[in-house]
Amino acid sequence: MTITTTTLSRAAGAAAVVGGLLYIGVQINHPHLDLDLVSTTEWKVRQSMKVGFATLSLAGITGMYLRQVRRTGVLGLIGYVVLALGFIFMVSVEVTGAVVMPAIAHSSPGFVSDVLAVAVPGGHAAGDIGLMGALINLDGVLYLAGGLLFGIALFRAHVLARWAAALLALGAVATLAIPALPQVNFRLFAIPTGVALVGLGCSLWRDQRTPAALPPAEARSPLLDTDSRRATSAAAEVRSS
Repeated sequence: MTITTTTLSRAAGAAAVVGGLLYIGVQINHPHLDLDLVSTTEWKVRQSMKVGFATLSLAGITGMYLRQVRRTGVLGLIGYVVLALGFIFMVSVEVTGAVVMPAIAHSSPGFVSDVLAVAVPGGHAAGDIGLMGALINLDGVLYLAGGLLFGIALFRAHVLARWAAALLALGAVATLAIPALPQVNFRLFAIPTGVALVGLGCSLWRDQRTPAALPPAEARSPLLDTDSRRATSAAAEVRSS
């Protein structure tokens, strides 16, 4: 199997599509976060889906950035780094939720309940959860800022689907409205980001990077063919003289 830039770009596009679909799927009928949920199989499945979303999305945005690195400029670099860090921190948070939380749910129910409270936008912990709260909040800031900056950079680059790039930026900004709209299910705000990743991934998959090459013989203009024959004839005369 030959690994080419086209193969890697398509793999990144597929990763973004699957990641976006996982993110949308996690939101469907998501139960209320409480202590009882942490000990269930559904919790482990949903946490695993979140880990898959963050991991695949990281691979996807890496392919998007490399595809148009010259067009996105400094804004694209900053947006990519910030969003990538957001996904990296998200993986650490979700892995902790999948592996650690069920193990200590019975011995430290107060700690687990406080972590779940902080995980909800606008939520606050009643007790001390150490650096876990700071990690969750930092992840939220990086995810929001990175989505906004990277979405703007992709939109300005005009390489991948612009509607999806705009939706990525708008989806990140829309999360700021969650605390002000407690009556709205906050998980609905994640759907635009998932759709944006699917759209960008599909756009990256379809995109073809072909190296610059001379046109085929039948597509060349008569003028180019005439000039080529004259140059060949002149070179032959020089060699024979």
